[in-house]
Amino acid sequence: MSSSTAQLLRGLTGLTQRLPVQRAQIHSKPPREELGTMDAAVRLTSCFLCFLLPSDWVLSHLESYKKWE
Repeated sequence: MSSSTAQLLRGLTGLTQRLPVQRAQIHSKPPREELGTMDAAVRLTSCFLCFLLPSDWVLSHLESYKKWE
């Protein structure tokens, strides 16, 4: 590594140490009403249908994707 590259890297790392880091001010309140069992079941089922079902379909048809037609 040349000396100019080393100086450039040293300068960049020194610059990042001096930059201020912004912190998010996140404040949360407790929920207004409790989630029921049915609410949790509906949300879990919708997550399953939206994310896991399409990926399962693709993985089950992977052999047909590999074939040239």
